[in-house]
Amino acid sequence: MAEEIYSPGLEGVIAGETAISTIAGGLQYRGYSVESLADHCSFEEVAFLVLEGELPQANQLAAFRDQLNDAMFINSEIVETLGKLPESSSMMDVMRTGVSMLAHWDPETGDNSHEANLRKSIRLLAQLPVVMAARERLRKGKKPIEPDAELSLAGNVLWQLFGEKPTESFARAMDVSLILYAEHEYNASTFTSRVVASTLSDLHSAIAAAIGALKGPLHGGANERVLEVLQEVGSSERAAKWVREALDNKRRIMGFGHRVYKTGDPRAVYLKTLCAELAVGRSEFEDMEQIAETIEQAVTSEKGLPPNLDWPSARLYHYMDIPVDLYTPLFVVSRVVGWSAHVIEQHDNNRLIRPRARYNGKSERTWLPISER
Repeated sequence: MAEEIYSPGLEGVIAGETAISTIAGGLQYRGYSVESLADHCSFEEVAFLVLEGELPQANQLAAFRDQLNDAMFINSEIVETLGKLPESSSMMDVMRTGVSMLAHWDPETGDNSHEANLRKSIRLLAQLPVVMAARERLRKGKKPIEPDAELSLAGNVLWQLFGEKPTESFARAMDVSLILYAEHEYNASTFTSRVVASTLSDLHSAIAAAIGALKGPLHGGANERVLEVLQEVGSSERAAKWVREALDNKRRIMGFGHRVYKTGDPRAVYLKTLCAELAVGRSEFEDMEQIAETIEQAVTSEKGLPPNLDWPSARLYHYMDIPVDLYTPLFVVSRVVGWSAHVIEQHDNNRLIRPRARYNGKSERTWLPISER
């Protein structure tokens, strides 16, 4: 009998095959480097690529945008329910609940065919930003804002949150952040979605489960902790002393290191440039950039831990005045593309995902009647 191999956390284990993305030699979506996509594409083009397998032609992109625009209006009863959720509800719980509610009004919830899954994916991509923005405005006592068909999906995120047409730089920054978060191979939430899909459960159930996995601070919540660190430091003058004390005390600084990227996260490198661009002319933001640079250099050189995507994304969203507890929901707004593609891929060539466990409990025990225990 072959020796069983145990890998805690499934680290390094190849659990399946995918044609959607790879992180070998840098992140690629369907064979395109994420840097080239961020340089040249809109988020809608990248979403089409991830879902369909090819970059869209002009007529395909126009039709795709029409589908998104048609799906951006959610049932009024869903909006009403969002306003009735407890004030203490976390935004990630709201996003998870939002997916479950959307399932009740989706005409194809129980259809797992390729084409139905694709249509449901497009609807969720259009509707989740609406759920997020509607809840955010309702909890502030404001009326939700209807989407604007003239704006991009990224532009609509900002429009529905703030009620003002975003600047070109803000819309582009949001667009790029959505592109960089869209897909990332077999991470915890994506694997969760595939496990659920492998039982032949529906797409909405798989996405709701993925959101539950993303909620955990070891996966999706780290960017919220990053901003806390930067604000705790306070000023660039204190940064060197702060990071020195943090390293001496073996304090974990969120936003650094990655289970797979050992020499650096390519997405973090790309987003760092955007952060610097948005900070220009705003002294408090320029100072935060200096804080981040001081900490980044120290942690990278002394701990060998380069920054991951969470490190710059926290600053980027802060510069756009995004509330901190929307950072991870924005991750959902983007990653629903990758999750959906994986659910479709799983359903198209399914095998139930059922690993084994190594038993380390007691054995060879003899039952005794209750009077003798």
